[in-house]
Amino acid sequence: MRSPVLKHPRKSRPALHGEGVILGVDTHKDVHVAAILTIAGVLLATHSFPTTRDGYAATLEWAHRFGDVNAAGIECTGSSGSALMKYLQTQNVTVFEVNQPDRALRRKAGKTDAVDAEAAARAVIAGRSLATPKTGIGAAEDLRQMRLVKSSAVKARTTAINQLKGLVVGAEPALRDQLRGLSTKALSLNTVQLSILVLRCGYGAYRVGEAGL
Repeated sequence: MRSPVLKHPRKSRPALHGEGVILGVDTHKDVHVAAILTIAGVLLATHSFPTTRDGYAATLEWAHRFGDVNAAGIECTGSSGSALMKYLQTQNVTVFEVNQPDRALRRKAGKTDAVDAEAAARAVIAGRSLATPKTGIGAAEDLRQMRLVKSSAVKARTTAINQLKGLVVGAEPALRDQLRGLSTKALSLNTVQLSILVLRCGYGAYRVGEAGL
């Protein structure tokens, strides 16, 4: 007997209501391009805004001129669109991450930032290619940041140790003989002591026998 095939549930279409509008944003490093559509899919306007706190506020203020913002579709909420996403969430705007712009619309209208912003809004209306973005706040985010810091520190330590051992291999024989076979901790400590000696006395005054290694 075959095992039943489990299907992943589709993400439900966002609840759109009233006479509100949908905001779509194509995000970049310095400038975001926004588009406003009605729930029926009529494009009302597009506009560019700087990626600053005032720019985010201006984006939402501009959008509200056309009606209540039911939802927003934003590209790259984990990178260039992160700050705008967080601002909109603090203003009680439902935000969706748009994973894939509408390629058919791109081919029809040409590849422009305004077209991508419009496509982001249309994806929200259609309930297509949406994901709920991470908020970037709370205990889970703090833990994630701590793990990233730890991972970076471990990688940096490994790189430094490998570089240090590589220098020992190519060092002068007398110094290499002194440092060869030391544990990583002892090698690091002796290297620090040697660096202090060189800084105090100058390299010309350095003698392996005088270093106390």
